[in-house]
Amino acid sequence: MKSVISIIVLIAVALAAFYLITSKKTSKSMTGTESFKQQYKETPGIVIDVRTQGEYDNGHLKITDQHHDILNGDFAQQLDSLDKNETYYLYCRSGNRSGKATQMMKDQGFEKVYNIGGYQDLVNSGLESE
Repeated sequence: MKSVISIIVLIAVALAAFYLITSKKTSKSMTGTESFKQQYKETPGIVIDVRTQGEYDNGHLKITDQHHDILNGDFAQQLDSLDKNETYYLYCRSGNRSGKATQMMKDQGFEKVYNIGGYQDLVNSGLESE
């Protein structure tokens, strides 16, 4: 009976350790555009639009520093040229692609990377577009 309890405890500890390790690798997301605007004011960083060229050409945030399309592979190619010590804020149309891009960066060792969501939500919150 003691060996069964020991096995159960070991499994529980292993699952807890696995959860803690994998939860640190998940991408960070802003909880809202107000949260992003506050953090950006306190900790400026590089804003990257990961949408397609056509989407970017139809309008992008004025504060956008870089545009790297995640769908055509441009984003992945640029990772080696980015400074891992910098703070990055990524957006796309809905937050899905920027979430994937954020995770890609986390997997490559970037720690200060944030998915700030969708372009239109950011514009609707008062951020300027061009």
